[in-house]
Amino acid sequence: MTSTTPDPRGIFAPDTLALLADDHVLHACRPIEQAPVAEGLLAPLAAAIPNYEVRADIALAGAFKGGDWTASSGHICGRFMAPLFGIPATERVTYLRFGCFQRREGARVAETIVILDLPSLMIEAGVWPLAVPLGPNFMAPPPVTRDGIWPTGDGAASLAIVEGMIGGLMKFDGSLKTMNMRDFFAEDFWWFGPAPIGCFRGFPDYERGHATPFLTAFPDRVGGNHRARFGDGDYVASTGWPSITATHKGSGWLGAAATGTPITMRVMDFWHASNGKLDENWVMIDIPDVLKQIGIDVFAALNDGN
Repeated sequence: MTSTTPDPRGIFAPDTLALLADDHVLHACRPIEQAPVAEGLLAPLAAAIPNYEVRADIALAGAFKGGDWTASSGHICGRFMAPLFGIPATERVTYLRFGCFQRREGARVAETIVILDLPSLMIEAGVWPLAVPLGPNFMAPPPVTRDGIWPTGDGAASLAIVEGMIGGLMKFDGSLKTMNMRDFFAEDFWWFGPAPIGCFRGFPDYERGHATPFLTAFPDRVGGNHRARFGDGDYVASTGWPSITATHKGSGWLGAAATGTPITMRVMDFWHASNGKLDENWVMIDIPDVLKQIGIDVFAALNDGN
């Protein structure tokens, strides 16, 4: 590390505003979207979770299509003392998970992409309007190796595993076997998903809790349009805004009935590789944005209840 190493807390670092380029663009999860950083993102968080701490578990750097990127993931920690975007306060400790990608031009940040797992707060507050998660919703842990902050190594081998795995995922033809995930994931891998989906370990648990409901709902999903994907040591980070297009053809995902609606999906992934396979995967999805596209506005429902 040097004095010029970016802060692993990304957009939530104390000196954030001073580092933003004059034409900085924010792409944030619903309901923040492209609001001003100070008024639309940082101030509401500070009001809802006073004196919050930001604990980054993963911080990576790399290049994608000529751009210099950093990516970080972790939790915004503190007591949830005032409503946030209509979510009622619990007055209890919360660990709000975040993912943050930033494109840098020299010392300035030109673009930020951020997802907050706001549904986790809704679940904690008892106002999540859909089905309970199929996996436990807890504070996603840091990498088991505890070396996720600015790792060493060029990341080429890790990126190659992910690229191969993604190619297999796009082969889905109704059978999970055709995706060949076992070629790329360790048998007892950990999958840390967003709160309304939950966390799973190993293929049977993952297929039960995420893959089967998701692919039943979106069998024609196609990936692409990634804003960034790069390897750094034993890690890989990837995001798209959106990176998935699909049709909501099947029922069951999050308890929602099929609508036949075309949707897009904003996604962030962080992977850790070991012994030639992926053994941990932290996944963030802007689920409120997907739900809004199929006619379920979780934030409007909160405001209607006030």
